[in-house]
Amino acid sequence: MELNDLTHQTGEWLRGTGPFAHIVLSSRIRLARNFANGPFTNRSQKKDLEEVLSAVDIAIQGIDFFKAATFFRLNELDNIDRQFLVERHLMSHDHAASPQGKGLIVSPEEVLSVMVNEEDHLRIQVMQSGFNLDGTWEIINSIDNSLSEKLPFAFLPEWGFLTACPTNTGTAMRGSVMLHLPALVMTRQINKVLMAISKLSFASRGFYGEGTQAVGNFYQISNQVSLGHSELDIIQNINGLIRQIVEQEEQARQALLVQNRPVLEDKICRAWGTLRNARIISSQETIELLSMVRLGVDVGIIRELAPKTMNELFIMIQPAHLQKIEGKKLNTLERDTKRAQVIREKLNGEA
Repeated sequence: MELNDLTHQTGEWLRGTGPFAHIVLSSRIRLARNFANGPFTNRSQKKDLEEVLSAVDIAIQGIDFFKAATFFRLNELDNIDRQFLVERHLMSHDHAASPQGKGLIVSPEEVLSVMVNEEDHLRIQVMQSGFNLDGTWEIINSIDNSLSEKLPFAFLPEWGFLTACPTNTGTAMRGSVMLHLPALVMTRQINKVLMAISKLSFASRGFYGEGTQAVGNFYQISNQVSLGHSELDIIQNINGLIRQIVEQEEQARQALLVQNRPVLEDKICRAWGTLRNARIISSQETIELLSMVRLGVDVGIIRELAPKTMNELFIMIQPAHLQKIEGKKLNTLERDTKRAQVIREKLNGEA
């Protein structure tokens, strides 16, 4: 698989299928792992990082999950390619920012990705469409078991898996769910929900995870602590919380449809009209308008679009994606123009 192949396909997590897909965009589980026989990444020299890269490359050769996967050396990718992979939620901003001695493994369907030499030696990630943490756990647990047979992970019975950040010690697992919550935002209930999440020791982040703000009414909810909790306990706790949030969002949507349907239809149709006709449009405006149109699709006000199309557009209109589509670097105005063109072609072609 070549990097450019990803430009012409959609990741599995964007299919718009699975339980509660009208509210839950994706489910993700990430495991942090470190080698027992060497310094952690933050204390590693160049030769240490290269040894980890080589050891991982050799280890994955005999594991079925990785047979069709591609191992990218980040220092061999340019800035646009690295940002492109960040936009697809396959690696972090921090991983892309300093590429020396770092790698990324990606499966063809983008279900699996592994950051090598980020904060920890390995950050193993599995993503699925919809609300499916249980199925996601089954996949990543099998991958982790296979890797642990070939790589010596740092583990102590009394502490669990040892990680660079103390909050990850224990299972070293972070489960997260990406939610689209426009009705809770419009009815001004979102702050109350986020405060409750925080009190329950869960974290709320933006579309691109840690260090990002919520845009387009997307919120990523995840556990903050893994020490002292089993993987299944963590998943059960997240599942219970997410079901409550989904129920609140559904109630808020119903209230908007019953009490303020003309206002809601106006907002959605204005967003729909702008996206189908704009010639120049910024990323920020696009995401906000796409959020309203996605809500319109989910509640049946707009019937011409499939959820998968809306999910794809949230990724396609990002800066690096536009430049990959165009095949060259673009300045801000050129990106805003190209973005408008891509949206018009996608929406008017579907309609």
